[in-house]
This record gives sequence, C-alpha cells and structure tokens, in this order.
Amino acid sequence: MSAATVKDDNPENVGRKGPLNGGTVSPGKSTMESDRLNAKRSGIPKDGQILTGRQEHYLKRELVRQQVHYEIQELSSPTALQRFGAPFRSDFGEVAPVDSDLPILRYIFVHHVRNFPFLDQAKEKEFWQDKLQIFLELFANKHISSSEDRLEETKRKKLAIKCEKLVELMMVSGIPTASGYEERIRFSEIEVVDRSANEQGLLVNAPEGNEINGWDVNVAGVRTTSVKRTVRYHTHAEFLLKVTRKGQSDVYVGRRYGDFARLHKRLRRELPGKVLHPLPRKMKGSTGSAFLSSGNGDDASSVSSVSTQGTTGDETSLRNLLGHRRGASSTPSVNQSPRDSSDLPREPVTLYREDQRVSLRAFLRTILQNPQIAQTKAIKEFFSENPIKPNEEERDDIQRRREMDEKRMAEQRQFYEIARQRARELDVYMERFRREIVESNGLTRLFQEIREKEKLDDLSVQYKKFAEWLRIEVAATVYHLFLAEDNSPELFAQGKRIHSLLPYTLLKNVIRIANPAMVMNSVLDLFLAQPFGSRSLMQRIFAMTLNDGIKSFQKSIDSLTNKIDDPVLCQKIKRFTEAEEDTKNTIRGEATAEEIDLLVALLRSDLLEPELSPEQIGKVFNAYVAWNNAVDNVDEEMKSGAQLFAYLKQLFKLYTRQRDKAMMSNIIEETVTLHLFRDLFTIFYEPLIRVYKSANVYNSVTDFAVFADDAIQVVEKAQRQDVAADPNQTVQSFIDLCQRHEHNFYKFVHEVHIHDNGLFQELMGWLEGILEFLRKGPRGGKLDMNALFQGAVDMNQINKDVAVTEIDALIKWQEERKKWHQDKTRQKMAAQGLGNVETAPGVSSFKSSDFGLNESDLQDLNISDESTSSEEDSEADELDPIASERRRRAKKQDHLRRTAGEPRKPDVSEVLKLQPSFLAMLRMVLAD
Repeated sequence: MSAATVKDDNPENVGRKGPLNGGTVSPGKSTMESDRLNAKRSGIPKDGQILTGRQEHYLKRELVRQQVHYEIQELSSPTALQRFGAPFRSDFGEVAPVDSDLPILRYIFVHHVRNFPFLDQAKEKEFWQDKLQIFLELFANKHISSSEDRLEETKRKKLAIKCEKLVELMMVSGIPTASGYEERIRFSEIEVVDRSANEQGLLVNAPEGNEINGWDVNVAGVRTTSVKRTVRYHTHAEFLLKVTRKGQSDVYVGRRYGDFARLHKRLRRELPGKVLHPLPRKMKGSTGSAFLSSGNGDDASSVSSVSTQGTTGDETSLRNLLGHRRGASSTPSVNQSPRDSSDLPREPVTLYREDQRVSLRAFLRTILQNPQIAQTKAIKEFFSENPIKPNEEERDDIQRRREMDEKRMAEQRQFYEIARQRARELDVYMERFRREIVESNGLTRLFQEIREKEKLDDLSVQYKKFAEWLRIEVAATVYHLFLAEDNSPELFAQGKRIHSLLPYTLLKNVIRIANPAMVMNSVLDLFLAQPFGSRSLMQRIFAMTLNDGIKSFQKSIDSLTNKIDDPVLCQKIKRFTEAEEDTKNTIRGEATAEEIDLLVALLRSDLLEPELSPEQIGKVFNAYVAWNNAVDNVDEEMKSGAQLFAYLKQLFKLYTRQRDKAMMSNIIEETVTLHLFRDLFTIFYEPLIRVYKSANVYNSVTDFAVFADDAIQVVEKAQRQDVAADPNQTVQSFIDLCQRHEHNFYKFVHEVHIHDNGLFQELMGWLEGILEFLRKGPRGGKLDMNALFQGAVDMNQINKDVAVTEIDALIKWQEERKKWHQDKTRQKMAAQGLGNVETAPGVSSFKSSDFGLNESDLQDLNISDESTSSEEDSEADELDPIASERRRRAKKQDHLRRTAGEPRKPDVSEVLKLQPSFLAMLRMVLAD
C-alpha cells in the first residue's frame, strides 16, 4: 500500500500533458498555462504576485470562515435584519449592498432565497417587513436559552453549525481569486484491495465476522423444543444464537420468539423513552432448497433434534412441522447449469423457520448498532444466560444454514454484478448525458424536452439511455429492499399488508371530486379565526399544550425546592433565568474566565438578588467540590454529599426550560404569528394544488396500485425460486417490472409539467442560478488576495513575515489533517475487511466539480462534520444528574478518543488583521 501523495487539482490540468504530468508545452500556445503550472509546482509566487496559489486559497478560506461564523452568530441578534439590507427595513433607512454588515447572507438571500419559485411573489412590505421581520425579531427578543444554560447542544445550535459549514463551502468553492493560480491540497485516493462486487450492505448479512459494539452475534440455527403444559406436549421453535466476543470462547444460547419479545419489553423498561427498532412479526413458514439436498429426501434431517423439557417429544409432530414449506422448487445442483434438464431432480431440504431466523438476526444487529443498547444488562443476560452445547444434529443444521447464508450472499453479489454490467454498457450514453446536464441550462433543457415529448420513446437518444440506466437502478433498489436483506421478508410483509388495506378506488374518487385548496382554506379559517378579537383555535391548542408542559415543570420544581430546603438558593436561580440578557452574559463571561460551573457563578454573583450569606456560599462550593468528586469517582459517600449540587443543577435546567415554554407561548399569542402562518400556506400550498388539480393526478393512484400488485407478484415469484436459480433471470424479472410501468410514471411527470404554469421551469432556473454561481462565481468579480495582502503590508497593518508564517502553518495543518483523516479511514476499512465500493457507472460519471463544488472542499466539510458530530441526548433527562454528568463526560472522552491524533489548528492573529479590508472587498464582489 503506497503512501498518499499530494496532487494538483486544477481542472485545466486533467487529461493534458504538461510540466506536472510529464508532457511538453507548446511555446506558442501555452506560455501562460506553462507559467501557471510552473508557479504551482515550485511553490514560489509568480512574478507580480506576493502569495503562492496555495497561500491565496487558504488565506481566503480562513477569512471567509471567520466572516461566515460572525454572520451566522449575528442572526440571533434582534437587530440583525435591520443591518441586512433590502427587503428588510432599517431604522437608518435603506442599507445599500456595499454597506451590509452581513454581505454573505445578504447575497444568498437575494439571489437564492428571495427568488425561489413561490417566494418571488411575496410582497416586500406586506410579507418580508410586516410579518417575517417582525416575527423573527420577536423570537430573537425572547432570548430562548442557549446550549450553555441547558448543558446540552440545542437543535438550534446544531443547525447553526451545519449551516455555517455549508455556507463556508459554498463561498469558498464559488468565489474565485483574481490571479487564477488558486490551488488546494488534494490527496490521492485510498489504495485498498479491490473487489469485483459491491459488498457494501452485504457484510451485515454475513453469518459471522460482523462485530457490532463488541458483539458478534449470529442466529445460527433452529431446533425444536417440546414443553409439557397441562396434558399434552407442545412443540416450539428455539433459535440457536452463536455469540462471539474478543478474547472469549464462542457461546451458544437457545432463545424462543417469546424471549425476543421479552428482551424488547425489558429494553423499553431499562431505557425509557428510547426509540427501539420494532420486533419482527412471528413467521412460521419454512424455506426449501435443492442446493442443500443430500439426495436422500430425508426432510427430517433439516430440523435439529428435539430437545425436551421433562421428557422426549413425539417425532411425528416434527413431520407435521415440515408441512410449512414455501413452495420449494426442485432445481439441479449448483455446480450444474440450471437449464440442464438431463439432471435428475433432487428432493429439497426444508429449513424450518428460516425467514424468521434471518429477520431476528437483522433485528439483533440493528439494535446493537446503538452503543447504549449494546451495553445494557438486558442484552448481556440475553446473550449469556443458560448457554448450551449443540449436539451433532444441531451442528449439522447450523452448517446447512451457514451454507444457505453464503449462497444467498453469492446470489446477491451476482445480481449486483449483472446489474452493474448492464449499466456499464450504457457508459458512452451516460457520459453524453452528463455533459448535457453539466453544460449551461442543462437541467432546463432536460425538463423542456419532458414537457414537449408525450411519450418516453420520443425522447432524445441520451435521455432514453438515461431512462434505461434508471430502470436498472430502480430494479436493483427494489431487489435490495424486498429480497436481499435479512429484514426483507418483514419489510415485504408490512408493505403487502398496507397495500391490501388501502382503498385505492375511493382515494382516487375523493381526489378527483374534492377541491383541496377550498378545503384547506376552510380549515385554516376554522383554526385561525379570532372571533371578536379573542384567541384563535390554533392559539388555544398550542397554548394548552405549552401550559401543560409548564405545569409539569412546576410540579418537578416544587418537589426539588422541598428537597433543597433553601428558598434563597432557589430564588436566585429563578432570578437568573428571568434576568436581562446583558446580566446573563456578564455572569457567563465570569464562569468561562474562571473555568467554573455557570451555576456556581450565578449563585455567588452580586448582580442578582437575593445575596447569599458566607455560610451559603461555602455550602455551595463544598457541594460543587463533592459533585466533581462524585462524578469522577463512583463513591456512595461522595454521591450523598454532592446531592445538593445535583438538585441545584436539575432545578436550574427546569427553570430554564419552563421559561423557554413561557416565551414560546407568548410568541404563539402574537397576531403576527397567525398572519405569517397563513401567508406561508398561501405562498407554498396553493400553487401546488393548482398544478395537482389541472394535471389529473388522481389517475396516477390507479397506476401506483397496479405497479404495487405487479411488484408483489415478482417478489413472491423470486422468493419461491431456489437460491441456485439463474441470477440473470432474477435480474431480468425486476428490470421487466420497471419497464412495464415506466411509461405510466413518465406520463405522470409529463402531465404535471405541462400544467405547472411555468412553476417547474422557474424551479430549474433557480437551480441553474446556484450552479452558475458555483461554477463561475458572482458577477461582481473576484477576490484579489494578492492586492489585499500587499495593501495591508504597504499600510503597515500586518507584519508580512509573521502573516506568511501563519498562512503556511494553516496549510500544513490542513495537509496533516487530511492525511490523518485518510489514515484513519484506511484503518477503519481494513478493520472491517471492506474493499473499494463500486457504484453504478452512471452515478460515478458525475463529479462534484461538474457542479462547481471542489472535491477537496467537500472532503474538508466531511472532516469537520466528523469532528463536531454528536448524538442526541434525549434520554439524559431520565437519569439522575450525577449519572447524566458522568455520561456527558464519557461522551466527551469518547469524542477525544475518536479524534486522538487529529492535528490541532494553529492559533492565528496576524492574518485576522486583514478582516476589515477583506470585508470591504467581499462587499464589492457580492454587491450585485
């Protein structure tokens, strides 16, 4: 495996022979290109430039990141929209684009939000100023609690982080530099062992070798147990689980379906509020296969020996169990062609409760994906209590089912390989289709052709070939969902039940006759009407819901105040939640500066009444010390001493959340909230309803019902086939399914498009506008980073040597960070035994650079997401405060372990002095 190498990523160099890739440059034609390539290769600034291409890019990136962070943070300010510019009003008159405090967000809003089809019809004063601006300023003035107050990342903060990364990606990729020498670091692709088939998704179906959070579990076999009840013996299926853990010997346990149900209930009790994957329904069918036949026709050999609880069971009952077989076909041996009729038919072996076995395996592996569930007492006992030692017949059954699993995976690989091969034949046409889409207005031309051509066969050749490729992709998706996965039988059964319950004819007639726009307008009138100025029905519903939450919090607050038994401490905490934002910020600053808990800072603060006595301050500090000791050390004595601080922290959180709900209730009570809701409905819903009504969408209900019926028949036929059947035939059956119904789908798209009143054309134009920005940048020009840097040096605003050193440190950090991420990814893939994941050729023909997004910038975004990602902690409220704090710190330690070795970003200060000049230049570039 070779080490990663840094490559040039300039699209001009791809497919060309030049100094970077061993070719020669024509002196007459390519002098300028040769100069650029030589400048990049040498790392020395070109004549007339003060920065190299790489220094330009990463200086621009850092300054853009700082500006985006500032603008996203400023959105929470009540005065943010007043400094935004048109269409929002300002107390200082209209703000010109070159004077906007938020030039990046203003540009995105003006060019990609305000002109979005639907919103482009909204009036400046009536909607943007009198409704949306008032509502957002009202929300900002309520100062809903921050993550620091609630000791957790709120959804708003997570959304802000994600938006910050996406806006940074858009600006860095979209706005070019003036020199044309801009260059990024890009590493070569990870070199790993190539595999001939796409195995992503197949590993989870492997019988063994799939460790999940410390557990390698396989439902390896099925045996029957006979249990005596009152008079008779009753025979039940028992699933044999093979459990493997590192450093321990394999363990086999037997579990009935009822044991799985009890595990599910126990997990609900042990983890209240946790969303658990549903338990698969009980399935009593069996699966037959000639592939596993021994040729003697002994069906009984396919079921493990009967284990009795108290006595030996009746063998005739086993013969009856084998009657639940699912239409097994008698097919030749896997080593012979399935078309060879000269072979004698072989009696299939029936695998008792095979579908149930694989569905339960999928269930176990799904719930084990959650680390918290994997470490529960219920899981540990389920996988370890009452171990058994399989006898010879049970080992034979386990081996047969292992062979069935392996054959099933081989069939899936063959299916994907055949589907991929057929898609690969369309490569030439897909490349032509890619160029058509990537070119200017490509999407608009595509939908214009759909609008003009009534039938799929009338489309241009490249579009028809794209439809053929899409048919193969949809066929592979249907196969994967309903046939290939361990949980496919359960998913297919659920879909089939839902399909049988839907009244398609009634639904079609209701849609045909009813007028949804009138119905929804009447419903809105009912919910939003304010008779005689009183509250509307919607306001009453929301207020009732919020007030129930406030009352629930109050009950918990009363209980905690009684336990704390110190009204002064409780009152001071409440005063903080009700204090002015400036006071809160001052206390937060003190807590950060002194590295103490916010609760300690607010309780000792003189800014809040009532003041604490020295004895009370001492009691709080002692409780804080005991709290930290109790969290770090599982000590019951320390835990009892820290209980006071635990109660205070819980009370702080409850007061904060109670205030949040009260503020939300106030917002709901405002009249502007109702008016904004109605306007948004009118803007977005009514145009869609007009299109849906004029396009006779109700006809598509019948088309979908026919497709569902056909799909069910195809899947059931594939289920009845033996695993040794010809995979070409299976592939073709799913492709034929899509081909039989693709014309109805095209008719639906065509009908909607010709009756859209220009809506879809506007939508495509909006998308093309975003792609145009990413490919060519804003019309206002480019960022001249060399002029910016040289001007700052000439004006003595920065020290040139210090600034260049900081920029180089940023470049080195980015290079080391990407190398760290690449090594980490390689190790992870090697540990999982994954090779290169091959995608269908049509998909791989599209690259991010086709749409103006640089691959290196996308990689940086992915690395940042991994570094900042965190799971929701919704169940933390169910834990006591000390356990919750332990868990929070454990998650932090886990995050540190996962990012161990990640290079630390260097501190920069000199380049940040360029920010004011950069902001002025950025305003000019984005002022159009």
